Amino acid sequence: MNQTLSTTNQRIWSVDMLRGFVIALMAIDHIRDFWALTPFAPEDLTQTSMGWFFTRWITHFCAPVFVFLAGTSAFLFGQKVNDKGQLAKFLLSRGIWLLFIEITVINLSWTFSWYTTTGMVFFQVIWVIGISMISLAGLIYLPEKWIALIGLLLVAGHNALDGITPDSFGGLGWFWNLLHMGFSFIPLNRDPAFGIFVVYPLIPWIGVMALGYVFGNVMLWEKTRRQAFILKMGLALIALFILIRFVNIYGDPNPWIIQERGAVFTFLSFLNTTKYPPSLLFLMMTMGPGLLLLVPFENLKGKGMEILKVFGKVPFFFYVSHFLIIHLGSRVFYYITLGENINFFRLMAMGEDFPNGYLPRLWLVYVVWGVLMVFLYFLCKWYGNYKASHRYWWLKYL
Repeated sequence: MNQTLSTTNQRIWSVDMLRGFVIALMAIDHIRDFWALTPFAPEDLTQTSMGWFFTRWITHFCAPVFVFLAGTSAFLFGQKVNDKGQLAKFLLSRGIWLLFIEITVINLSWTFSWYTTTGMVFFQVIWVIGISMISLAGLIYLPEKWIALIGLLLVAGHNALDGITPDSFGGLGWFWNLLHMGFSFIPLNRDPAFGIFVVYPLIPWIGVMALGYVFGNVMLWEKTRRQAFILKMGLALIALFILIRFVNIYGDPNPWIIQERGAVFTFLSFLNTTKYPPSLLFLMMTMGPGLLLLVPFENLKGKGMEILKVFGKVPFFFYVSHFLIIHLGSRVFYYITLGENINFFRLMAMGEDFPNGYLPRLWLVYVVWGVLMVFLYFLCKWYGNYKASHRYWWLKYL
């Protein structure tokens, strides 16, 4: 692709700040899971309130932006090393490492239980980033126009596959679960029951990362040209989301409908797009505003931006740490206040009854989030300084 390269070799801080911003939002959703779990889904428009709905909705921006920027970061790393073989090796090894961490550290952080107790190993966002990196390790050898085309086909076209069920593939139905069926269970053993619970199917996440990789070219353009393009791209995605969503024919398996609870909830229905797997409209809805934020993040200064940089420089460390802190903190809090060791994972996954005296409080989510962000700022700042001052090989993977 023809481009005007930036003359600076400095780190592109707007990418770090956007990454830091979305992972901070992500923490809100996980705090809600472990500190204020509701007996209804926050997206259930027959039961939810605006507060619960938007507390869930604002966290939708995390996964698409994070996966997209992972592709962008891979491109920028490739420019730094100037060796596709070295980049492919890094993506492959990093992807395998992420799969290992998902199955071990992340699963155990969610459950605080051994696999035989939960009856499953679950695949969430870290697994999908790992597989997408492994896929990108091969895609980078194609011309960038082909990478972009593959990414667009996976993102824009996968909803045409919604009518296909695992049964269509017979004994290979499990593979379709991995590719396209969110919240699907792949049994590995029937007595006792044990299997893989696929939360994040692969399509179209591989496409999102591929598009992020190609977008890396834009981040090397001269600032004025880069910002003008990002503004047009972000606004175009928002406009296309509104148009396609309004038509209500394609782009999401769940069309919006007029709600009995009034116009406000009809508007929420319009915003209530599908995340598992992420529909075309879900990705437009989140990536449009996400990209627009890159522009002010290049220009804004101050303590708030420095905090986002701290988070964005060590996002994987943030991710792994925040789960342990949130889950352990909730266990301690509810043991002290209710005298009971509440297993929120079992409440979510098994549909068990809520304990006596438990009441989900929305205000508690944001109080805990504020305290957590302060604690993680100092923890991530320490780790970021340690990582910058040491050259151990394993630091690349944390």
